[in-house]
Amino acid sequence: MSQPVPPPNQPQQPYDAQPGGNPFAGQQPGQPGQPGVATGNPFAGQQPGQPGQFGGVPFAPAPAPARNNVGLGLLAGVVAAVVAAAVYGAIIGATKHEIGYAAVGVGFLVGLAAGKVGGRNPVLPVLSAVIALVSVYFGQLLGEAMIAAKELPVTVSELFFDHFGLLNEAWKADADPLTFVFIAIAAFAAFSGAKKAAG
Repeated sequence: MSQPVPPPNQPQQPYDAQPGGNPFAGQQPGQPGQPGVATGNPFAGQQPGQPGQFGGVPFAPAPAPARNNVGLGLLAGVVAAVVAAAVYGAIIGATKHEIGYAAVGVGFLVGLAAGKVGGRNPVLPVLSAVIALVSVYFGQLLGEAMIAAKELPVTVSELFFDHFGLLNEAWKADADPLTFVFIAIAAFAAFSGAKKAAG
């Protein structure tokens, strides 16, 4: 049986070479194609897929941390609730009317802040709804205090802190069924806002 003759342009294997072995094992050091010998190709000494001086395997970006922090979400919701209640109360005080759609905006803002910061914890939308209820209530009380302070010789802070019971009674007298509908919608907006923001 005769052995196949390699094509003329390929280097000859030494007689003791194993089939499937390194065909370049018999080359002399310093010949092109061997490691450490300049060939004009800066990537010649690299193995495919290995990082090197000029390139190689790119770094994968670090995965985003899973947001599931109820404490930070709750804090963000409370801060948003305080700011939104102040703005809502100022709107009521300036217009002398309760604006229900602004209450819905308060709820959505609270839920959005809590969901963005706190993440996907299932407790967060429920807490956002409760915080939104309190925020809308205090915003309406602040609006009542601003309206009353324009007619009485007292400041808003005196009404809010020294005569809170009277302020609450005035709010109850002015509240109608639509007031409670918008408060409920604000809670729902906070719940859904937190879920969407965390998604």
